Amino acid sequence: ERLDMSVDTFFTRLNPLFVGVLRSPLHWPLSLGLMVITVTGRKSGRRFSFPVGYQPQGRDALVVMVSEARKKSWWKNYREAGPVEVRLRGKTRTGAAHVIDPNSAEFRKHAENTVRRVPGMDRVFKVRYDKAAGLTDAQAEHLAKEIAAVRIDLEPAASA
Repeated sequence: ERLDMSVDTFFTRLNPLFVGVLRSPLHWPLSLGLMVITVTGRKSGRRFSFPVGYQPQGRDALVVMVSEARKKSWWKNYREAGPVEVRLRGKTRTGAAHVIDPNSAEFRKHAENTVRRVPGMDRVFKVRYDKAAGLTDAQAEHLAKEIAAVRIDLEPAASA
């Protein structure tokens, strides 16, 4: 029996554990880079919750970069803007999510910020990123086919 598995498969198997921790009072070690997203299927109406990495974009917006996007379907619910719920740093927030056009300057900016900021993400995204040279046009084209970017605009947080 083969024991090797992709990093993606490894983390998928740990999703229930990550969701439990991120929803608990002990969320803080993980919640600086991970959150729980709850997506409602457009066709099925079923709700799915799982952990995702996120990048804050100001106070009330986030971007989620979806690696191996062809193998995942949740983000396709947001080709047109739709409602979303997240558990972010110990608080439940709602908002609207939409897929960022993979051929846009915005997509390229978020892809480059991710590989520049998060060690190892260039390997996950299957590009060899050189910080000095930046993202090449060929790499940007590759990423447009391999990953998806979802922007989440959150409702303003309730004041405490």
